[in-house]
Amino acid sequence: MHGSNQATDFSVAVLGEFIRRGVRDIVLCPGSRSQALALAAAAFDEAGLVRLQVRIDERVAGFLALGLAVETGTPVIIITTSGTAVANLHPTVLEAHHSGVPLILLTADRPPELRGIGSNQTTDQLGIYGSAVTWMREVEAPSATGFDPDYPGELAHEAFSAAAGRSSSPGPVQLNMGFREPLSGPVGQLPELDAHAWPSARPAKATVIGHSPDTIVIAGDGAGPAAEEFARSLGVPLLAEVTSGSRFGPNLIVAYRELLKDVEYGGRVRRVYVFGHPTLSREVPALLQRDNVTVHIVRGTAGEVYNPGHRAAGIHEALAHDGGPDDSREARAWLGGWVHASRGILEADAIAAPANGERPGAFAREQLAAFREPVTRRMLVEGVWRATWPHDRLVFGASRLIRVADAVLPGKKIPVHANRGLAGIDGTISTALGIAIASQRGAGAVGVTRALLGDLATLHDAGALLFGSGESKPRIQVIVGNDGGGTIFDGLEVAATAQKESFDRVLYTPQSVDFGSLAAAYGWDHRRATNRGELDEALSATGTATIIEVPLSRE
Repeated sequence: MHGSNQATDFSVAVLGEFIRRGVRDIVLCPGSRSQALALAAAAFDEAGLVRLQVRIDERVAGFLALGLAVETGTPVIIITTSGTAVANLHPTVLEAHHSGVPLILLTADRPPELRGIGSNQTTDQLGIYGSAVTWMREVEAPSATGFDPDYPGELAHEAFSAAAGRSSSPGPVQLNMGFREPLSGPVGQLPELDAHAWPSARPAKATVIGHSPDTIVIAGDGAGPAAEEFARSLGVPLLAEVTSGSRFGPNLIVAYRELLKDVEYGGRVRRVYVFGHPTLSREVPALLQRDNVTVHIVRGTAGEVYNPGHRAAGIHEALAHDGGPDDSREARAWLGGWVHASRGILEADAIAAPANGERPGAFAREQLAAFREPVTRRMLVEGVWRATWPHDRLVFGASRLIRVADAVLPGKKIPVHANRGLAGIDGTISTALGIAIASQRGAGAVGVTRALLGDLATLHDAGALLFGSGESKPRIQVIVGNDGGGTIFDGLEVAATAQKESFDRVLYTPQSVDFGSLAAAYGWDHRRATNRGELDEALSATGTATIIEVPLSRE
């Protein structure tokens, strides 16, 4: 194949082959060595064949791509230049690997003759992500005489297949692409693209199981509705984390932490079926490591299998039960006991409603007082949960708020996500933006994405607030629980033994950022909600990109 510039021709050919196989989203960061890929991506975007997002920070770009892939379920391409740009994708690669999210990294590089001689912006990019990528290829720079016309298709086929998990778990893959000068030329006519009918994934082979006494189902992050369906088919308690996708149905046990510590409930458990990746309590891994508990794991999409203590009696692709729920007296008492005990715990913590017969004026005054109360963490998570519906999206950050939500929120079948693969603070706003962009496409698309996170997680990803030039803003609310620092550390044992000044400086890490000014600097709206009335009003205003700041007490 010959053209005006081999780097450009090759980039057009490779991207075209990815688009043929189903790629619809590309995220890129600017850079010299990757310019041919970037200009080719822009041409495909202008032709309406792919959707392009541009970000100046590779970490932001990576987590934006991760959010797009989470929402669409399709591999997303990330394009970077060489050097530290490649390293800055590492947090995203790790999260995608541990969460089973399909990403295709096209990392530009110097050709072999410029490596190992001290060239600018050049380091060893081969194997830089270690075992976190499921597939990696060194792509030689196209020569002056051109390249084999079948080569781009072969690369795209292998990379897309590996990222999508056709032969193993889905996850991130890397094509490290060398380019020689001249690094780009004009993009000519784009290829005619006929979308391939990519084969669907092989259905998971289900292990059929029967009834057993004293059984529970645990649903961690990413478990999906299969966990709820399985628990209901068995007629057993369902302990579903808030980001599991299983937190609904009649068998749901919200107050599972307290009950797992209770000898009448957790102490009687003898068999556990685990879906997804539980990360929000200490009680769950402690239960799974007990000698008198038999554990069965449903393997998720991530590369690693969740298996505390390596005690799993079985690891399955899927589970099924072909009969109805166990209708014996013992089974009904087992499930009913869990359900009623959980409700009792939650009701004891709830605010009592006014007594019957109370004068209407007194009731109105009490309601007004309630709306003027300062926002607590429980009030915040309940307000966000109440405002969110199935056409919306809810994203939690790795902060104290997700644990409060997991402890108190009732069942509701809504899409909830969090970066729980490694449960890091990284990229929450970026991920939420990717989910928002992908979920709000198409004529008549409705819904808003809400990201609920702490102040430090917000500041850690503040660069995500910058949109690419000419890109439309999705309907998104970044809801910041601002308690002045990392109060999640106050719950650790070290808080009781460390010297307070040192603890605050190196763990709590106090901050006094003006979030209104931060929002204005990036062109976002800003609202401050200090009581329940202001919070409900702010959550109902879903017209544009908004930061909702909610002051919280450290205690």
